[in-house]
Amino acid sequence: MAVDLLGGDHAPAVVVDGALRAAQADPSLHLTLVGPAEAADAVLAALDPADRQRITTAGDGTVRDAARVLAEGRADALVSAGDTGATVIAAARELGRWPGIRRPALAAVLPTAAGRLVLLDVGSSLDPDAETLAVHARLGAAYASIAHDLTAPRVGLLTIGTEPGKGDRLRRALPSLLAARPLPAGARYAGLVEGSDVVLGTAADVVVTDGFTGNVLLKGLETAFARTGPPSPGASLPPRAAVLLGVGGTVVVCHGAATGPDLAAGIAFAAGLHRRDSVAAIADLLRYSEVSHD
Repeated sequence: MAVDLLGGDHAPAVVVDGALRAAQADPSLHLTLVGPAEAADAVLAALDPADRQRITTAGDGTVRDAARVLAEGRADALVSAGDTGATVIAAARELGRWPGIRRPALAAVLPTAAGRLVLLDVGSSLDPDAETLAVHARLGAAYASIAHDLTAPRVGLLTIGTEPGKGDRLRRALPSLLAARPLPAGARYAGLVEGSDVVLGTAADVVVTDGFTGNVLLKGLETAFARTGPPSPGASLPPRAAVLLGVGGTVVVCHGAATGPDLAAGIAFAAGLHRRDSVAAIADLLRYSEVSHD
């Protein structure tokens, strides 16, 4: 894993803490720490000598350096809690975008009363057009299919009511576009959903919205779940991290205010995505669905 040591509101200390926790929790994990040498040395000093060979350092400390490490094959995934816009730009430039993807999407997983739900975008595209959200619906459907093993994900559009015509100009233009576009993995457009549906999880498996609204909703729900627990008994809280869909590699963006345990969970999340080859499988599913439709 390539870890951006300078990413986050409390970097590098909190990133060092998270990297150390992740390395100690997973003996098979190898980390490439991208940032100041003194910050990387703090991780090395805290590890047993036998474990230090699992840690390498690289770059001068920018998220673009970390993305370049991934692009050059010196890491299998990138984790950053830094500025979302900078991370998205660095990933797109260094890793390239998938065919047909103009604006990548950040997808987060939320616990619901019915199970779990994919919410996107949660911060990458703050002011998208209808075409961008239609593409994000495809990304979300493919992600739910691969990551959650769903054969026919239901895709909903977040707005202020479920009656036809509800919402702003963008939301009013999208239903006909989403209904007309084929979705991968047998997914179907399930219609308009409200904020309450995101918590209940009974109306949709994937909820599409713009990055501004999605980020506001995500942070509010994260705080509520942290204080009161997930909406279903026994459910575990997902990591405070989102995967960037639409670029040529596994990129995980953590909350800027992430704690050490949050960063460790984000690193473990990225490692899990890589080990299951999830991002490549999502890209393949999208390509196959486009060829089948043509």
